[in-house]
Amino acid sequence: MMQQSVVVLGLPGSGKTTFLAALWHLVFSRETETKLRFGSLKSGNVKHLNAIAARWRSAQMQERTLLAGNQFVSINLVTDDSQAVTITFPDIAGESYRQMWEERECEKVVAETLTQGSVLLFVHADDIKRPLWIMDVAAMALALDLPPDEVAQPVPWQPRLAPTQVQLVGLLSLLGAAPLDIGPRRLVVMLSAWDKAKGERLAPREFLRAKLPLLSQYLDTNPKLWQWTVSMAVKKRR
Repeated sequence: MMQQSVVVLGLPGSGKTTFLAALWHLVFSRETETKLRFGSLKSGNVKHLNAIAARWRSAQMQERTLLAGNQFVSINLVTDDSQAVTITFPDIAGESYRQMWEERECEKVVAETLTQGSVLLFVHADDIKRPLWIMDVAAMALALDLPPDEVAQPVPWQPRLAPTQVQLVGLLSLLGAAPLDIGPRRLVVMLSAWDKAKGERLAPREFLRAKLPLLSQYLDTNPKLWQWTVSMAVKKRR
């Protein structure tokens, strides 16, 4: 039986926990026919998984207390044709990925997981921090009739202030360099909360090019590293 591995990445608040909660519910409840079925829990806390699944079923936001610490989850799934698939969430909260971007460091267990298999990268379609251009700031100041000296107040720069696409390209670049580089990988950019982005009237790949052009260009110009596509996840409604 062939073994496939998928590692789930994403910055804090990108939709990883919601996806995990829905996945855990579906493979256990079997109330809906799915192409993947539960095999075994390789790593993780069943109580924690049941808790986030319960909140998902109730259409409640996930509590930060449920995500405290580095919640490592790895689930063995099986396809209809008996192919084994392991999906791993090295850090549900996403703080490890923020640490990788800001400090160029990560825990050993996270690093070991990031050297395995394909990548599912979550991006919250309705929570993208865009670049802030000087001309835009000047235009807003003019519209609000603010004097220039009240607008041009220096703010100490921190890595977490960088636009979303800059952080994501930085994260993927780390996966393409030693010691995390394992050669070409398959990548799916998962646009979560897609229902909130439907008003843009753009297909997922067009949305990526329009809203995250740096990320799109990076992926297009690195075909030897990434065989990629875009998908979307719609928030569950009750």
